[in-house]
Amino acid sequence: MADPGKHSTSRLGKGMTLAAWIIALGLLTLFFNNRLDKQRNPNQSVYSRIDDAGRPEVFLKRNRFGHYITTGTVNGRSVEFMLDTGASDVAVPAELAQELGLKRGAPVQYQTANGVVTAYRTTIDSVSIGPMIIRNVPASINPGMHDMEILLGMSVLKQIEFTQRGDTLILSPNE
Repeated sequence: MADPGKHSTSRLGKGMTLAAWIIALGLLTLFFNNRLDKQRNPNQSVYSRIDDAGRPEVFLKRNRFGHYITTGTVNGRSVEFMLDTGASDVAVPAELAQELGLKRGAPVQYQTANGVVTAYRTTIDSVSIGPMIIRNVPASINPGMHDMEILLGMSVLKQIEFTQRGDTLILSPNE
C-alpha cells in the first residue's frame, strides 16, 4: 500500500520547484528590463556641473540606437525627452499633454518624415534638463504621437549651446 505522506511530499516538492522557477524568471525579467531601459535612456540621472565661467553644463550619453534621450521636467513634472534637431518645436504626445495639463491651442500643420500632421499649439511654462531651465517654450500637442516621450525640438535647442564629443553631448545655456 502506498504511503499517503510520500505523495503529498512529492507534490509539495514539485510545487516548490515550480515556484522557484517562476520567481527566478520574474527576477531575470526585472533585471533585463531595467538593463534595456538604461540602454534606451542612459541619462535617467542627469550628470551636470558648473564650468569655469559659472555656467551649468549637462552631459548626455548617446543611447545604443544613436539618440540622445534624457529625463527632465515639464512644468515641474518628470518626463523623458528625445533631442530632435529636426523638430521645429517641442512636440508633446496628446495623452501626456493632458496629464501635464497643457491646453490645446490653434491647429497647426507640420511636415514630418511620415507626411503632414495636424498638431495644436501650446506654451510650456518651463522645461528643464538638470540645472538648465527654459521658460515660455512654444510647443505643439501631437495626437499622432503614441509614445510618452517628448521630442525636444528647436524651440528649446536654439536656446542651448551643444557640443558633441564622442558619444557625449554637452549642453549649456546660450550666452
